[in-house]
Amino acid sequence: MHLFRGAAEKRHADKMKQELALVEEDLLAQLAFASEVADAPARYLAEAGGKRIRPMLTLLTSQLGDGPNDRVRRAAIAIELTHLASLYHDDVMDDATLRRGVPAAQTVWSNSVAILAGDLLFARASSMVSGMGEEAILLQAKTFERLCLGQLHETVGPRSEDDPMQHYLQVLADKTGALISTAARMGVLFSGAPREYADCVTAYGEKIGVAFQLIDDVIDLSPKAEQTGKLAGTDLRAGVVTMPLLLLRDRAAKGDAAAAEFCARIDSGVARIAAGEDPSILDPEVVALREHEVTQQTEEAARQWAADAVRALDPLPKSTVKRGLERMAESIVTREG
Repeated sequence: MHLFRGAAEKRHADKMKQELALVEEDLLAQLAFASEVADAPARYLAEAGGKRIRPMLTLLTSQLGDGPNDRVRRAAIAIELTHLASLYHDDVMDDATLRRGVPAAQTVWSNSVAILAGDLLFARASSMVSGMGEEAILLQAKTFERLCLGQLHETVGPRSEDDPMQHYLQVLADKTGALISTAARMGVLFSGAPREYADCVTAYGEKIGVAFQLIDDVIDLSPKAEQTGKLAGTDLRAGVVTMPLLLLRDRAAKGDAAAAEFCARIDSGVARIAAGEDPSILDPEVVALREHEVTQQTEEAARQWAADAVRALDPLPKSTVKRGLERMAESIVTREG
């Protein structure tokens, strides 16, 4: 993710690389546990890689103030630990087989071990935040609450009186936007930046979080998804709700016969896969959905969320940091994996 360009911004780029290296080193140190039973599963997903978007954002927004310091780096690590912890739990609940190109943790150990590894990381994140003051503790707690609510609402699904699309977008905001917005906010809070910047970057973070997940819906259908170790259309084959599918169902509900027939084929294939048939039976539907207008609409929606995120930064003064945040939003919706 290239946030700084040109010779004039090279200093910022070099500084960011140095700070990310420090965060990565300290992150792995925080994942070490004296118990051999805990150590390997706790380190597993962090060592598998990852984009580190959240700590990068904390470091970046801290440059709206005095820049990275011990508290900023501590916040960045706590946020990434929270993110990693949520992945362990998500993979168990989704019965996922792969994460970041490696077998999901519960397939290496067990559901119980994966859940407990996630709990250990949540606990370690809370310990790190506990020494940063009441505001940080409350922010971490509220963020954790939103993560749980988002997962709960996704699991239960929309009620009869809920709009399915609004329900879906709220799940994305809670499961992804909440933690990214907290990452951005903490960078401001612990760097001496003007307090009025906190709400700007918080709104920005929430919106790019939703944009990130909507682009994931598009990427899931692409053959390039396989670069991440996933089969193209993994979510579709598993019956996971995504925006393209919601848009297709909406067309069917409004009387589009072709959309209704397409939805019926997808639902039939998902049921057959759940009953034990080969996931490849939905290959034609994956290709057809990838090429359908609803997937283009999803990409356009992601770009709109990213554009709204950039607009949330309007109160910030023009600077290298602001340009970096704008480019981060752009990078999120143009990524291919």
